[in-house]
Amino acid sequence: MTSIRFALNHMASPSLAIDDFFALARSLGIDAVEIRNDLSGNAILDGTKPETIRQAAARHGVTIISINALQRFNEWNATRAAEAQELIDYASASSAKALVLVPKNDGTGCADGERQANLRQSLVALKPMLEKAGIIGLVEPLGFEICSLRSKTEAAEAIRELGGESTFRLVHDTFHHHLAGEAATFPELAGLVHISGVSDPSVAVADMRDSHRVLVDADDLLDNAGQVKALLQAGYNGPFSFEPFAAEVHALKDPAGALRASMEYLSARV
Repeated sequence: MTSIRFALNHMASPSLAIDDFFALARSLGIDAVEIRNDLSGNAILDGTKPETIRQAAARHGVTIISINALQRFNEWNATRAAEAQELIDYASASSAKALVLVPKNDGTGCADGERQANLRQSLVALKPMLEKAGIIGLVEPLGFEICSLRSKTEAAEAIRELGGESTFRLVHDTFHHHLAGEAATFPELAGLVHISGVSDPSVAVADMRDSHRVLVDADDLLDNAGQVKALLQAGYNGPFSFEPFAAEVHALKDPAGALRASMEYLSARV
């Protein structure tokens, strides 16, 4: 049986302070974590210094596999360049290994030709910035119909065209993979897998949103178990990081118990 290397995204328990979040991960036997720059009243947004996070990670024995995320990365301009540099510097100083790159998701920049050109422009600009810092750029296509980068195939083509395989990797997000309806996976280019389930049978695929994303269990409609098994069998050996956005998950009194149950469910199926 192949074992799954689990990781934990701070979105799994966003109200926990960074020290408590790292402790939660370790209590589950997880030593790989993702920190975020979109949690109000928490690190990074609350002004926590990157050195503080680096020291906390060392204290708890966890590796920060990514900062999540540079938003609208494929809309390159002076503002984006400044945001990118700030996050890359923060990643370096906090000991984070990678920066997640999230495309714009507002219905703009979706036209054929336009979206590929925008993607390439951003990757070309980001490549030397990331390489100088030794940080990996994790490109995350989103499955939403209004997203400007839905296809992992398009992202993979752009990365390869630029010879950027050592600088950029793909994020395979099980939720977005299902929404995009794209069969192709790129285990050899994948640097991270995000896992979350949807269990509400009343919601159509086109209407699925982050608020529906729960921990994976027997009611999962996205075939997370099948996706995980297929990626492992295809040679992916990176982390599988829990990233549930649903309010009911964030309100759990015993997040460790719920996460452990989900880990056991998935582990039993690969």
